[in-house]
Formats: sequence, C-alpha cells, structure tokens
Amino acid sequence: MDGVCLVISPLLALMEDQVDNLRHKNIKAVALNQAISTDETIVLFDNIQNNNIKFLYLSPEKFESALIQEKIKQLNINLIAIDEAHCVSEWGHDFRPSYLKLNKLTELIPSTPIISLTATATPKVLDDIILQLAIEAPKIFKTSFERKNLAYQFFEVEDKIFKIKQILTKIVAPTIIYVSTRNETKKIADLLSTQGFKTTYYHGGLNHQAKKEAYENWYTEKTPIIIATNAFGMGIDKPNIRVVIHMNIPNSIENYIQEAGRAGRDGKKAFAVTLLNKQDTAAFAKKIEEHSVEIGFIKNIYFSLNQFYQIPLGETPLDEFSFDINAFCSKYGYPYNKTYQALKTLSTQSIVSFSEGKQTKSTISFTTSSNRVLDYADEHPNLSKLVTHILRSYGGLFDTQGTINEYNIAKSLKTDVASIINGLIRLETDEILKYNRANNHAKIRFLVPREDNKTINRIAKNIESLEKNKAFKASAMIELIENSQKCRNKQLLTYFGENKKDTCGICDSCLEKKGILTKRNPTIQEQIITIVSKTKEISSRQLVLQLNEHHEKEVLTAIEALLEQNKIKTTPYNNYQIIK
Repeated sequence: MDGVCLVISPLLALMEDQVDNLRHKNIKAVALNQAISTDETIVLFDNIQNNNIKFLYLSPEKFESALIQEKIKQLNINLIAIDEAHCVSEWGHDFRPSYLKLNKLTELIPSTPIISLTATATPKVLDDIILQLAIEAPKIFKTSFERKNLAYQFFEVEDKIFKIKQILTKIVAPTIIYVSTRNETKKIADLLSTQGFKTTYYHGGLNHQAKKEAYENWYTEKTPIIIATNAFGMGIDKPNIRVVIHMNIPNSIENYIQEAGRAGRDGKKAFAVTLLNKQDTAAFAKKIEEHSVEIGFIKNIYFSLNQFYQIPLGETPLDEFSFDINAFCSKYGYPYNKTYQALKTLSTQSIVSFSEGKQTKSTISFTTSSNRVLDYADEHPNLSKLVTHILRSYGGLFDTQGTINEYNIAKSLKTDVASIINGLIRLETDEILKYNRANNHAKIRFLVPREDNKTINRIAKNIESLEKNKAFKASAMIELIENSQKCRNKQLLTYFGENKKDTCGICDSCLEKKGILTKRNPTIQEQIITIVSKTKEISSRQLVLQLNEHHEKEVLTAIEALLEQNKIKTTPYNNYQIIK
C-alpha cells in the first residue's frame, strides 16, 4: 500500500524495539519519541514524505500536539494502528488519559482504516474501547485466551529463594523473575549469581544504557535469567522463555496474564509460577488499601496544592510549577503513597497536569567500618543522633546502597530537613558515607480554575467508579490465588468471558488432584537431611554456606533439633552424618 502506517504506542522502549526490528527487515520506520523543537518536527515530517517512510510511531501524549496533528493531516496515512488498546479504557489495567483523545483521528483522517490491538481486554474493556475511539460498526477479531502449553502454578512456600533455585536447576532456559521493588531486583540477581546462575536485573530507575545492556544480555542468553519489576513489560517478545516466576502478587489478573503470557510463545511447554507465603495476601490487601483514595482525601490534596502555590480562588495560573512530593507531604502530614495516587487521579481527571519526570530517591551507603562509624559519632556529638538513627533504621548499608527519606528522618529527630541534608553532606565530606541526593524533576500545572470542593464534586462519580474497579480487580486476583480447588486455566478464561468445560490438566490444581504435584516447600530441616544424606559427612560451616538463603542462626537451630530427634549424629571430627 502507498503511504504511511501511523502506530500509536504507549512505551518509548516498545517503539524503539519495533523500529529496530523493522529496519532489520529493510523497512523504513521512525519514532517521534523525544522532545524536539518545532523546526525539527517539520524537518522530520518532510523526511517522512520525501523518503518513503512506511511506519511512524507516536505516543498518545505526542498526538495531543496541535502541530503534530496538523502535520499528520498532510501525510498519506494508509492505516492507523493503536497498540495496547486497553489503555483507552478506564476499566483497563494500564489506563492512559491521553488515549481518550485518539477519537480525533477519525476527524483528522476520516477515510483511513483503524486497527486496535490488545491481549488483555475483558468484554467490558472491549466495549469501552469501541465507545472511546468512536469506531462505528467495528469488525472484531478475537482469539481465545487459552494457552494450552502454559502451566499456571501457584505454590505456598516458606522459602521462595530455595524454590526458585529448584526451578532454575531443573529448567535451564530463558527465565523472567518478577519482583515488586527495584532493590529486590539487584539483591536477588546478586544472590542467585553467587549460586552459579547467570543473572541480570532490570527496573525503571536504570539509565537507558543500563536497561539496554540488561535486555540485550538476557535476550542473547548471555545472562538468561532476568530479575525485573513490571517495568520490564510490554513488547517483550522472546519466543523461548520457559519460565516466568512471580515472587509477589500481581496487581490484577490482566497484569498477571500479560506477564505470565511471555512464557512459551514458541508453543512448547512453559510454566508461569507464582510463589506465595502466608503473609503475602495480607500484604497485598494492605498495599491496595494504601493506594486507594477517597473523595475526601482528594479534596484535601487539591486544596493543599492550591495553598502550596498560593493560587487565588477562581484563577487558573499559566505557570508550570516545580513539585517536590516529599516536601509537600512533609509540610501537610500526608502519607506518600496515597498522595501520589491522589495526584495521579487529579491528572487522569484533567484537574492538574502531573508530570513525574525522572525522579530518584536519595541513597546512602557507609564507606568505612562499623567501628569507625561509632567512633565518629562519639567524636561529633552534633551528628551523633543522625548517625545513630541511620544505624537503627536502615540495615545493610555497609554492604550496599539503601534508599532514605530525609523528610522522615527529620520528622523522627524533630528537626528540619535542611539540617538532615547538611548533616549527610558533612558525613560524606568526612568519608563516613556516600550520599546521593534525590533528583526531582516533577512538574505541576493547574488546568482548571480553583473552585475547591466544586472542582472535585464534578469528577466524584468518575473517581468512585475507578476506585470500585481497582477493588474489583484486586479481589479477583485474590480469588484466583485462594481458589486452589478449581483449574487455574478455567478461572482465568471465565474472567475474560470464556466458558471452558474441560480442565487444563497441567496447572497446580489439576496436578495436585492427580497426585502428581506436591506444592509444599521443604523446611530447613528437610533441606539439611537432603544435603547430609548426599555426603559422607559435612560440617556446620558447609551447611550454612549451602543454605545461605537462611540466617546462620536458623540453620544451627535446625541442626540442634535434628540431633535431638536422632536424625543426624556428630562424628569425631564434629561433622554430621545421617543416622541410618
């Protein structure tokens, strides 16, 4: 076909990956994924017209630009492709308000066909996509969500790392391990690396080069195991992934099915494993509660924002303001997570524009010995409280960097933030610790006149619906986890509107009913018995080293218990043997 295919895509990394793939196929493609001037924009669109460019990639936010819309009108667009179309719907799991403006495409280029694509739409989301994009009489092409080669398995275990090592030893193949925090990615990658597994890690806080290197090392299987947050997401298309492991509960079934579904795309047997312990469900429920926002709280945040920037009633300031969420929370005594969610909600509802930019948290790590730190505290009474607080509140800083919050420290020590920052700078100058202060490039712009309660009352129903939907998604995820009697595959298909009579035969529920699968993880004592039985004799030090995912005290306590139970015995050389 003559002309250009316009692709609306939500992620810069996804655009870059697809453009690279097209270029390798000798197909000309460009992505408008950076901030460029008006002149540069004009030159880029001239290049598209004059050089037979076949694909133009845009984010929905870029499409909002009047200049870009005008330049699109001048192109010969032969097809519009809206990727990850569930982002259009408020009922989708990755809602992006800018997607709601895409219905303007039918006004700009009315005769051009539109294709919308998603892998995770419930019937309700599908209806909403059609409505929001103003697509008349659409043709719907829908395949089943069933993945016959993918085994969904949920294990309740005491020791997640031990179970992961079991899986990785048994299945030597490309693997993704999903965790919930950035710190965990590196921590677990390092731990598995010491056990001989080739690992790398990935999270949203890495710079572009580090992300690219981690992805390429994993994709080429130089390091076939990657530990990642869900920032390692859309567009990952490696066909031979054999295992996807979740160490924490995903936020929704949509998130779960998208992440788990990266395994086994070559059609061969693959596993989606979720590891759980008794505290996980309660922690998940607490996280959902912390991230939920009530209308009253949003009203308070909106009122405080206007006070923070001294906005008069009835006015809409033209300026864009720099915004430090920690300073804001500290001043008004708001919890960070709820405040962040309230700001995102105000942005979604077009009350303010909240641009996060590239934000990082402050980190510290000690650069000298613990004895030297304690001596320093004694020698500098004015910094003694700060040093003592850090030692008590933040663990592991002699081995690795840890994130800190200067505002919380100031609150605990009943002082001002400036004093804490100055104290940390002094400690760095005196070579006691390394202090990397947070970068904050967030911006706030007010989009409507200040009317306090009236402003929020107009959007209250929308917010309540969104919160209700989040609660529903969380409860559906909990139901999937807790209902171990019903085939996992059937549960997932039901959620997406499909009725399946037959069980899959390969999920944990089906295998347990067949008597094939034991889902319990070995206790420390059972692990010790396994190790000791494979050796002629072994020392306590060797046992501690082999069971390094446990604390030394736990291992030694288990050894004592086994001695008392007459399951093992000591040798003349103070080693241990199995009693036969």
